[in-house]
Amino acid sequence: MEHKVPEFEWLGIHFDASALLMIGVTTLIVLILAIAGASRASVTNPSKMQNFMEWTIEFVEGIIGSTIGSKHGKGFIALGLTLIMYIFIGNMLGLPFSIVTEDHVSWWKSPTADIAVTGALTVIVIVLSHYLGITRNTKHYFAHYFEFKGAMLILHLIEVVSKPLTLAFRLYGNIYAGEIMISVIMGLGAVGIVPLVAWQGFSVFVGAIQAFVFTMLTMVYISQTLIHEEKH
Repeated sequence: MEHKVPEFEWLGIHFDASALLMIGVTTLIVLILAIAGASRASVTNPSKMQNFMEWTIEFVEGIIGSTIGSKHGKGFIALGLTLIMYIFIGNMLGLPFSIVTEDHVSWWKSPTADIAVTGALTVIVIVLSHYLGITRNTKHYFAHYFEFKGAMLILHLIEVVSKPLTLAFRLYGNIYAGEIMISVIMGLGAVGIVPLVAWQGFSVFVGAIQAFVFTMLTMVYISQTLIHEEKH
């Protein structure tokens, strides 16, 4: 059965209460993990959480090094770490269980299963990448658009517009489809227990891949606007 979305209106705008709830829960979990990993940090006797956070940071540094470059990408480590942790945890929240009231209103889901959430993340990434290009690489940023003429310029502008669409819909589509499959399998009753466990395991893999892809593409888009002036 299709579940309803809990909505409320403020200043003439309709808001999804469950999406706002899950955004807050995801933010809180990320904050707790970050504090737990950074508190009582030790060089000689690191905790398991500290080891996990250090591994995550090294992983993000690898992504940045392969896209922007280690020299110019140091300032984006915090951004990459926040994105990959926030998106991964958000992808996972809808897997273990769901909360649905008697009137079929769904309150618990992955926030990334909402196109408004993935769209907002994408807008932040795209605006940031173009802002960095304009402020840090002004001459080359604007000169880049004059490299294309006629039909090629139109195609390039289509590409610029399509980037945020594909970034948002890729993440949303994978997570939303995964939660729909979980709902369908749960409807099978006892027969669906084994398929449910298998699908949830696969969904963890998909959620991790989507967090990685979103973070990787974010760094790629930033690197494309921060063209270095050195001639190769």
